[in-house]
Amino acid sequence: MPKDISLPTDAPNSEVDSAAPQRLAAIDLGSNSFHLLVANYQNERLQVVARQGEKVQLAAGLDANGYLSEAAMQRALDCLCRFAPFLTDIESANLRVVGTNALRDAHNSQDFIERAEAQLGHAIEIIAGREEARLIYLGAAHALAENGRRLIVDIGGGSTEFIIGEAFEPKALESLRMGCVTFSQRFFADGEITEKRMRRAELAALSELANIQRPYQRLGWDDPVGSSGTIKAAASVLFAYGDAPQEGVITRSGLQKLRERLVKCKHLDKVELDGLKADRARVFPAGIAILNAVFEAFDLHQMRFADGALREGVLYDMAGRNSAEDTRSRTLELLKRTYDVDTRQAENVADTAGRLFKRLQSSWRLSNEQGHFLNWASHVHEIGLAISHSQFHRHGAYLLEHSDLAGFSRPEQRLLAFLVRAHRRKFPLKEWQALPASQQPTAGKLARLLRLAVLLNHSRPESPPALPHIVVDDSGEGLVITLPQSDEPTLLSTDLEQEQGHIAGAGFVLTLVS
Repeated sequence: MPKDISLPTDAPNSEVDSAAPQRLAAIDLGSNSFHLLVANYQNERLQVVARQGEKVQLAAGLDANGYLSEAAMQRALDCLCRFAPFLTDIESANLRVVGTNALRDAHNSQDFIERAEAQLGHAIEIIAGREEARLIYLGAAHALAENGRRLIVDIGGGSTEFIIGEAFEPKALESLRMGCVTFSQRFFADGEITEKRMRRAELAALSELANIQRPYQRLGWDDPVGSSGTIKAAASVLFAYGDAPQEGVITRSGLQKLRERLVKCKHLDKVELDGLKADRARVFPAGIAILNAVFEAFDLHQMRFADGALREGVLYDMAGRNSAEDTRSRTLELLKRTYDVDTRQAENVADTAGRLFKRLQSSWRLSNEQGHFLNWASHVHEIGLAISHSQFHRHGAYLLEHSDLAGFSRPEQRLLAFLVRAHRRKFPLKEWQALPASQQPTAGKLARLLRLAVLLNHSRPESPPALPHIVVDDSGEGLVITLPQSDEPTLLSTDLEQEQGHIAGAGFVLTLVS
């Protein structure tokens, strides 16, 4: 039986004492709101230590050309400054900062990310829409005690996520480009609320929903559940007016009455309803238009609100990272099966790369987490062969960068794709320099280790080969490999001589001695 992709046994958090709580923190950089959650994780549950949220309305700062305004970025940075004191005792490995739709869309999001990372002293990950949906489901599922198949709906500022799942396993994930901030700008830009505008917003949402309506209905669900701000606010208003059978429940008839109240307000500046916070008023009508469309498209009669959302999902996912439960390892194992990867060769390369990593980890100051990416890249470096043997490293990189890989953020996918792209032939200088400057030194070192592991397994042996003597040179960057004495060139010596030329263009030095 082929072995699953596994993490090194010295992976951080791989053997956490269940009696000792882990202090975890997540920051959700949403299109409407930023949220901070700090919690202790123990016995598979979260105990909240601190919770903060602010309406930043990042998506409202996107101009017609898709660029974030300086004012929007400054609002965001000011918010992060207020979050920072809550993070002083959080280990870097136990903090994740994730960005969603507005940062996915903004052409200058990297400018903001670099400024925000400098302020926080921590990396920011932009997550894809379906990964956002997966994490939302994970957070909501942990908040629900009941079993059964659920439909989870989360209306955000720039996107709305839809998930069908059972227990903690999603069956369908989708992220649609509609949110309370973007729809406010699109349909209520001048502030006027009319019946015609509400219906136009609902029809636009129904158009987005048309692609998933039938497949989701075929899967079916027993329990429609909503999460996050818009749905929480809707449930609160309905309960305040006596239009809900109980707190936290939204009915179709109650939603219709709420819609009528909003139209009677006539202007966003005049939206004042019992149970509605003032800072949500201006984006509330657009959110209700989307929610109405969801009820209409899926023929829902009622929906209940669940507390868990993206930030809770990030914490639960983080608690399982770097362990046997790491979603990323399971995702790549599925990818190997999908593309019929030669399991023995993948395992041999991963074994060799792991031994090279351990030899050079201290000299090159590489972290265990970086070792995981070398391990994963080793396992999937040949997936491009499923498309064509010619340029298969390019095909593999494309698949990894553009597939929906559960558990991986976009920067993580780009790193993984780069390592696969760089594992053979001429070192890809252009792709390397396209990585964030802070990531390039490490990516270059990991790529060189993967290249060596592949060369050492060039003959596709039955078992991993012995390693030659290898050390870091006096510069601290180059490598020196000692080869056995031989009167004739060997396959390994020939491969390594070619490797000297392949990496020289990137300024890397490989010295061969015998």
